[in-house]
Amino acid sequence: MSSAPVARPSYLLGLWTLWLREVRGFYRQRARVIAGLATPLIFWFVLGSGFGASIAAGGSDNYLEFFFPGAVTLTVLFASIFSNISVIEDRREGFLLSVLVAPMPRYVMVLGKILGATTIGALQGAMLLPLIPLLGIQFDGRALLSMAVLVMLMAFGLTGLGFYFAWKLNSMQGFHSVMNILLMPMWLLSGALFPLDGASTWIRALMTINPLTYGVVGFRRILFGDQLVVGPSLLTCWTVTLVFAAVALALAVAVASRPSAKSLC
Repeated sequence: MSSAPVARPSYLLGLWTLWLREVRGFYRQRARVIAGLATPLIFWFVLGSGFGASIAAGGSDNYLEFFFPGAVTLTVLFASIFSNISVIEDRREGFLLSVLVAPMPRYVMVLGKILGATTIGALQGAMLLPLIPLLGIQFDGRALLSMAVLVMLMAFGLTGLGFYFAWKLNSMQGFHSVMNILLMPMWLLSGALFPLDGASTWIRALMTINPLTYGVVGFRRILFGDQLVVGPSLLTCWTVTLVFAAVALALAVAVASRPSAKSLC
């Protein structure tokens, strides 16, 4: 006599539920949406207009154009930081415990939250792309798609890295401190504010080992063209950004899969 088939839990349903919860939770808080978009725009407009044409860098005659990829990256960075706060909030409210005891692997929970935060960061970064024609830069649909995919990969990597630290920390104050010490210097040393070739030797070394540098330089190469940008090749930028996203996901899955009483305090 054959036994009845055992129903398997729908991992895709769990993934979808966590993704949707992240996206809805973020966009219901309008203050976070406005702050995530307005701050990079203010940085971009004030710094870009302040320097204007007095600084020619990175293949552009106008600092407003040069700084645009950095402003998009900063938008993605803020979205990553804000979204990973939900990991600490979910732990305090008990939601994370209910997810952890659900019949699904830990990587589904991690991937659902990271994909939700990635969607938020990528959408916010993509909202700035329509400003490119205002700079007088010509580009086609293929370049726009390439920029959107690159922004999504940067968002995925930054979110995975943020998740790793949010899981290990128990307070929002501690999380913000770590993000200010780690992610903001990553952005400052990514070539967002100044080009790689104009930096001093030790700064250039830090920029070279910074994975975010390759996302910013790759964005700039797609925007301005390979001939006008100094730095890693476009293929290298794509490769390093993809590896960064994969490593960040692996770190997030590893820390969430590790049994630890501290992570649930």
